[in-house]
Amino acid sequence: MSGRPSRGTCSSRDRYSQEGGRTLTQDTHAQSSGTIAAPAPTYLTKRQEYALAVTISVVCANAYYIHPIISEVADAFGVGKAEIGIVPALNQLGLALGIFLLLPLGDRYSNRRLTLIFVCAQCVCLLGMALSGSFALFTFASTLLGFVTIAPYLIPAFASKRVAPERLGQVTALLTAGLVFGVLFSRVIAGVVAEQFGWRTVYWGAVTLMALVSIVLPFVMRVEDAQGPKASKEPQESYGALLASVFSLAKSHKDMALSGVIQGLNFGSFIALWLGLALHLTSEQMGYGVDTVGYLAGIGLVSVFLTPRLGKWADRIGARRARLTVSFIQLVGIAMLYPLGWNVWTLIIPLVIINAVGPTVDVTGRMTFLSLEPEIRTRLSTTYVVLMFIGGAMGSILGTSVFDWGGWAGTYALVLSMSLGNVTLCFLAQGSRQKPLT
Repeated sequence: MSGRPSRGTCSSRDRYSQEGGRTLTQDTHAQSSGTIAAPAPTYLTKRQEYALAVTISVVCANAYYIHPIISEVADAFGVGKAEIGIVPALNQLGLALGIFLLLPLGDRYSNRRLTLIFVCAQCVCLLGMALSGSFALFTFASTLLGFVTIAPYLIPAFASKRVAPERLGQVTALLTAGLVFGVLFSRVIAGVVAEQFGWRTVYWGAVTLMALVSIVLPFVMRVEDAQGPKASKEPQESYGALLASVFSLAKSHKDMALSGVIQGLNFGSFIALWLGLALHLTSEQMGYGVDTVGYLAGIGLVSVFLTPRLGKWADRIGARRARLTVSFIQLVGIAMLYPLGWNVWTLIIPLVIINAVGPTVDVTGRMTFLSLEPEIRTRLSTTYVVLMFIGGAMGSILGTSVFDWGGWAGTYALVLSMSLGNVTLCFLAQGSRQKPLT
């Protein structure tokens, strides 16, 4: 009987070879000599996938505690509604800068090592926010926190190299659901805790959670140790050349750049909506407390359950088609915000629609490039996420300043125009296709 491997076996071993395992020639020789074939690729276990999603939840939450308590923080430091918007805006710009300068290192250095370093750095920044005695110090610590918050963007690249190709959409959706849950968790908890114990308690709790993550994470990401020398290989390019390659890759992968712009608008509208909504609900006209903002944020829990399922659906019908569909549904929900935005109970309807589909715009955007060569995925993610957080920074500063100028009507006009632009770009992206991997 021939020792030649079947077509299916060859495909599996080709993937294993790319992960740094034995070569196909070695496997064929092993079979013909009667020895045991090489093991299958080392993929993440379900437990590790969920643990990484939880990690992303905790790490991402830090940037969003400010949203429901923004009016309390402004009052504590004696600043106005327009001025307080600089805190989340600089946090988002810090994120964009940190991702541009630091995330490309993930294509050359150990994702595990980098993630652990920056998780510890976040603990220090959160401690600074909790202890800050002035608005300037609080803003500086928040900005630095954004700069070192790259773990949520190293982890998807880490995971994408360790899941079967046919499960990429599902796992990406799971990690995105973790991010969404972190955003929801932060706003719900921050609103309730700040109402009862003050806003500083929120940040002391965040320090505690991040300390726990820094202890557990080395064990969750231990699979990287099994990836061979390639996982810890020193860079062959200088740091300057590594950063320059981000621009060249963005230029040669225009579809990814367009996905980044789309997600930037999506994320910016999300930030502007929730900052404007927090100011709207806690205004004298509406008269609600910050805990009400937190409770409403809990509506987004629907996306935690829907996003993984929508990721599977996107695997079936294609990322671009799915993105256009959910962007249009999101526009419908946003269109309802102003007429239904004067009562907490009627607000639930548009918020459910928006939160149900919004994260899937991000999932489908990432799917357009996370199936490309493993050695460039982190740098492609760099451009994508930088564009996303530039959009988030714009949404932060516009969300508070537009509300200060035009109230809830101004917030509505801003978010609606951003959503319309998003749907238009998603439609135009239907005609673009990434070059196939060869």
